[in-house]
Amino acid sequence: MTRVACIGECMIELREEADGRLSRGYGGDTFNTAVYLSRLGTDTDYITALGDDSWSDELIEAWTKEGVGTQRVLRLPGRLPGLYIIQTDPKGERRFSYWRETAAARLLFQAPEAETVIDAIAAYDLIYLSGISLSLYGEKGRERLFAVLQDARAKGRRVAFDTNFRPRGWTDPEIARAAFRQAFACADIILASTEDLDLLFGAGGVDQLLAFSDRAEIVLKHPDLTCRVLSQGEDIVVPGTPVDDVVDTTAAGDSFAAAYLHARLSGEGPRSAAAAGHRLAGQVVRYRGAIIPRDAMP
Repeated sequence: MTRVACIGECMIELREEADGRLSRGYGGDTFNTAVYLSRLGTDTDYITALGDDSWSDELIEAWTKEGVGTQRVLRLPGRLPGLYIIQTDPKGERRFSYWRETAAARLLFQAPEAETVIDAIAAYDLIYLSGISLSLYGEKGRERLFAVLQDARAKGRRVAFDTNFRPRGWTDPEIARAAFRQAFACADIILASTEDLDLLFGAGGVDQLLAFSDRAEIVLKHPDLTCRVLSQGEDIVVPGTPVDDVVDTTAAGDSFAAAYLHARLSGEGPRSAAAAGHRLAGQVVRYRGAIIPRDAMP
């Protein structure tokens, strides 16, 4: 059975309701993808670090109920998970506020206790991470992460990278650009959006990505919901269908990635996989929060 490892951070989520009250959940880009992968039937573990507090216990319990493997979650004494608040405007666009600078997840590739977890990464068939994952670990942590990814690829494993660029996660744009180029160079599948690329690289962002199309499968999403896929010499465009009743766009890209990767791992072609990504993302944006009810899955 194909096994996937998703690397990153899951935080406590507080969602602001119309009357100002806050409802609590949890989410994080690669974790959202892990949940949707698991729901679709892909054997998925989440690789991160949490504290030894009751909030972290609650997260582990919730992830287990979702079918996401937690045996590779590092627990660090005295640490806490990160926290974020979502505010959503009338059009469904969201604004995030974070409290995560001292979160346990940031120490995953630096803590001495993490050696067993790190050594296990190369055993997975597919390793999935994002631009937000890269922003967590600092220079030394990223060096260790890239070494792990290169070792995994040398053993025949594959790496999937989702751009998910958030400027506030980086102290220096040039450091971010260098890290993304390094991620492009070691990824077998790259899921990107033109917004991310333009924000990070400027007007030539798409060209920066397409320079890697001779060695990586590239999935490029456009603001008009079309998806361009370059794979094994093919260059195809798969249109998406606009959703009239958008409530919250949180995790739209994360769910797209899950459906796309699940379809590809199941043997489907790029066109079918992109269509599956559009379908799931189109359903996710009809609900508030990162994770939709299980019975709402398409």
